[in-house]
This record gives sequence, C-alpha cells and structure tokens, in this order.
Amino acid sequence: MRRGPATEEKIRRTTSLTLRLNEREARALSIYCKRFRVRSKSDFMRRTIMQAIVGRFDAEHPSLWEQGELTLFSQEMKNN
Repeated sequence: MRRGPATEEKIRRTTSLTLRLNEREARALSIYCKRFRVRSKSDFMRRTIMQAIVGRFDAEHPSLWEQGELTLFSQEMKNN
C-alpha cells in the first residue's frame, strides 16, 4: 500500500533523540535483539517507548462517566 505525499510528510521522522545506556543495559539490549531477531534497534526502541506512552495515556483516559478534555495529542491537534 502506497501512501500519498501529504501522509508521508506527516510521518517523516525528523527529530533525533539520544539514548545513553550503561554497559549492562547495552549488553542486555544486544542479547535481546539477537535472541528475538530484532533487525532495527532504533525501530524496536521507538515502538517500545511509544507503546508505553500510549498505554499510559490510555490508562489515564477519562472514563465514560468522567468530565474532561482528552489530552493525548490535544495540543498538537489544536496547533495544526
């Protein structure tokens, strides 16, 4: 499935972050990636971090009976 130029522009990754690990953490990550055949550590870490973030937002989302504005990406949507 091909995406249009507008969609590709929105998902283009232009922000770089640096992650520092100690030797034991780096070794554990390498072992994990080899054992579970993770091809891209960058993709794996991005997906894992975003899964934790979205999961936390989902857990803190107001229930049907609570009042309040949704907070996940609300600021981003207002700015666009």
